[in-house]
Amino acid sequence: MPQPGAPAIIENGVVTTWDELETAVERIAAGLATLGLGAGDRAVWCGPNSTEVVVLMHAFRRLGLVSVPMPYRLTAGEAAHLLADSGAALAVVDPAYAALAPGGLTFDEVTEAGAGSPPPAAAGEGATMLYTSGTTGRPKGAVRRPSDPALTAALLAELGFAAGEVHLVTGPLYHAGPHAFALLTHRIGGTLVLSRRFDAGQWAGLAARYGVTSAFVAPVHLKRILALPGDVELPSMRALVVNAAPVPYALKQEVIARLGEGSLYEIYGSTELGIATVLRPEDQLRKPGSCGRPYGGVELRVVGEDGGDVPAGAAGELFIRSANAMAGYHGSTQQLAELPGGWKSVGDEAWLDGEGYLHICDRRTDVVITGGMNVYPAEVEAALQAHAGVADAAVFGVADDEWGERVHAVVVPRPGAAVDSGALDAFLAERLAGFKRPRSWSFRDELPRTESGKLLKRVLRAEHEALEPAPT
Repeated sequence: MPQPGAPAIIENGVVTTWDELETAVERIAAGLATLGLGAGDRAVWCGPNSTEVVVLMHAFRRLGLVSVPMPYRLTAGEAAHLLADSGAALAVVDPAYAALAPGGLTFDEVTEAGAGSPPPAAAGEGATMLYTSGTTGRPKGAVRRPSDPALTAALLAELGFAAGEVHLVTGPLYHAGPHAFALLTHRIGGTLVLSRRFDAGQWAGLAARYGVTSAFVAPVHLKRILALPGDVELPSMRALVVNAAPVPYALKQEVIARLGEGSLYEIYGSTELGIATVLRPEDQLRKPGSCGRPYGGVELRVVGEDGGDVPAGAAGELFIRSANAMAGYHGSTQQLAELPGGWKSVGDEAWLDGEGYLHICDRRTDVVITGGMNVYPAEVEAALQAHAGVADAAVFGVADDEWGERVHAVVVPRPGAAVDSGALDAFLAERLAGFKRPRSWSFRDELPRTESGKLLKRVLRAEHEALEPAPT
């Protein structure tokens, strides 16, 4: 356990020690209990990263509540859906976002409600209901039970997390990855460094100032950090963990060239099934396109159309068996695909190589079938992002009279780069078979992404369909 006076949270230069954190958690938990909340009740918290949010995360777990993080960037209608769908008994909201939860209380109001009350007895670690990011439709609440202790210990060992960890929280805490890594860090008595919003320059400054040893980032964060003027030095960084979207091999090469070897980890996981694989630093360049191997008893299967396991190197639907898999989607008739024995799938197409390393092809729903041939957009996107003039790219299928579907690419050029479809097609011609190459192109300044970095292809598809109606 950490020393009472050791730093638990650093925000805007203000240090909250572990004993101060414990006092704050007891006070807010007493307020929640006074308001009538108890084990099993669902409760929402909403606000940018802050010390108060971390206190709420701990207090909800201590009371055995089902914690429901609500993104503060939702529209009023989206927030109303989440609040109604979750059946939350209470919402605790940052004052700046009070309009999202009419009738919600502020952190201070909940604290005052329990003033003078003794801290309630712990009811056992509560569950968490994380709403999916809605990249393909309306978000659903994934109910995650308390983490399996053995699997958690295995992940900490795999990533080298240990006492003295200083973790820079990069994404919003309402997302699964930042949420999980913040709790992992506090589980081992480490320090969280917080900022309300991600800014690449501020991020680099905080990492240097506080001797940050780990961070969980998305590829979009890495791109913005690498785009900073001058050299970016992270001498104390031991584990730079990347996830939330496929990591282009060209980006990995740049990270290693600029920031050094030995700290880059890639993980594969999902809100629904937790972290399933880890690709260690020594494998980043040795295993192009892989997101690692399972750890700690997590198991993988790649299943073909006939329901049987496919051989190494062959693609199929990825099924995972993990002690950290979700219990299910709250209040929904739509659940994950399952196989007997506890195997679950989020719909990713993948293959395993001869050493058991996982390679994700794409979401099964994103596969483009053109002229009877399967094209995995992630493969085409990775090839495009290897071009020096491409900052970002998205590939998806659009309706086509002749081919059924054709491959369409949306490209974001690097600032100052002169790229056009002809040059990019010639570049791809050396790397991809003809049927995989885009047959139509568009260019824009930025791709629509969630705050966690996930690409919103449904937005791009809708924009394209508005400009080019489907063939009749």
